[in-house]
Amino acid sequence: MNWDRIEGNWKQAKGKVKEQWGKLTDDYLDKIAGKREQLVGKIQESYGIAQDEAERQVKDWEARNEAMFKDFPKQ
Repeated sequence: MNWDRIEGNWKQAKGKVKEQWGKLTDDYLDKIAGKREQLVGKIQESYGIAQDEAERQVKDWEARNEAMFKDFPKQ
């Protein structure tokens, strides 16, 4: 998945992120600003899970939402 597109369209993407990980506040999501590694880290911290589990969850989320991100314009 092209995280450059997600980062460039973060305002639209963060709604989908919040649907999946409701514990992530708007402040957290604003600080993450579409950066994948920061998202994984914040999921790990907020949910008390291992990094490999947070990584797996993000990969699953990417796969489920890939079509939406293809529609995002390149930044």
